[in-house]
Amino acid sequence: MKTTLVIGASENTERYSNMAMKLLQEYGHPVIAVGNKAGMVNGIPIETGTPHFENVDTVTLYLGPKNQVPVYPYILSLKPGRVIFNPGTENPELQKLLNEKGIAWEEACTLVLLRTGGY
Repeated sequence: MKTTLVIGASENTERYSNMAMKLLQEYGHPVIAVGNKAGMVNGIPIETGTPHFENVDTVTLYLGPKNQVPVYPYILSLKPGRVIFNPGTENPELQKLLNEKGIAWEEACTLVLLRTGGY
């Protein structure tokens, strides 16, 4: 299973990041999360800042491009296998940096990928 870091995580049940955390968990993927506010979703702690995580396979973004800028170094330091740009998070600048580091990325919806078996 692929350890997934949700960046832009929220306790708000109407947020797609919240839905993604639950669905990832439902599909058996280990989930870790970073958000603006500490909290908890289905027993998954939402951490703040830039905590160090090991063996992150996938980073799934729920931050708009402007809000991604401060976390560019953080994302690159994790050396994930891939980064998913969910709708509204597409960012050519970060995609270029990922290409330079050999990190795969895709513009897709995590929820759709999970439900269609493409995750």
